[in-house]
Amino acid sequence: MKNHLPDKPLKWVTRFAPLISSGGTVLDLACGNGRHTFFLAELDFSMTAVDRNTTAISKAEQADRLELIEADLEDGRPWPLAGRQFDGIVVTNYLHRPLFPTILASLREDGVLIYETFSLGNEEFSRPSNPDFLLKPGELLKVCSEHLRIVAYEEGLENDPAPAVKQRLCAVNRPHFGKPALI
Repeated sequence: MKNHLPDKPLKWVTRFAPLISSGGTVLDLACGNGRHTFFLAELDFSMTAVDRNTTAISKAEQADRLELIEADLEDGRPWPLAGRQFDGIVVTNYLHRPLFPTILASLREDGVLIYETFSLGNEEFSRPSNPDFLLKPGELLKVCSEHLRIVAYEEGLENDPAPAVKQRLCAVNRPHFGKPALI
């Protein structure tokens, strides 16, 4: 699989991938052409890649530690990874709000969530423009901060490689930190 990266991985993913337990299991949810799957496999993670169409990945040279699952995550069928948890979950350029609880439940203790997708305001620049596929201001932070320890969060307009409005979050499932005591 070496030397096969369909596109460059997003900087947000490359920045926070080292937080995932070395050699751990990682879910690339709505993996598209597999750019993050292949990048993380090169870092020696055991990868599970899920998308409604895995043709782009299945035609590529396969890694020994790559599980491909073709599933439509929005068709109302049961979650294809029921009962499984991962050391890392990567979600980029994808939003299906009903999956938020499932994503959080699929993150192992001390697991790392790396999420980046489009936000309201993006409709001024490009697709997606449907508000169903755009995060509301602060939405990703709000969803995750009740359950995870936030490592980093960004929201706003970016211009590289093209103008887009996005939210990015990296968080760790550290339930043993608990909520701060009130004094």
